[in-house]
Amino acid sequence: MAENKKKVVEAEAKDTKPAKAKKEKKKGRVKNAWKGFKSELKKIVWPSWKQVLKGSAVVLVIVSLCAVAIGALDFAFSKGVTAIVELFV
Repeated sequence: MAENKKKVVEAEAKDTKPAKAKKEKKKGRVKNAWKGFKSELKKIVWPSWKQVLKGSAVVLVIVSLCAVAIGALDFAFSKGVTAIVELFV
């Protein structure tokens, strides 16, 4: 008798479990994403031509200074290594 009640309780417990919800495909996901993309593009504040030129000039100056510094260090180290090697030869 207890086994029958146990089976009934188990059967009722299985029935009370919520069914798995199916994932519904959202229609227009690409369309909504494109609209969001376009709205974000409108929020961008582009720099003026004058700001672009100033920024480019700063970058060119810094790159040139770094190139000169690296070249000078390379020259100095190569001369130093050559001088050390000549001491022992």
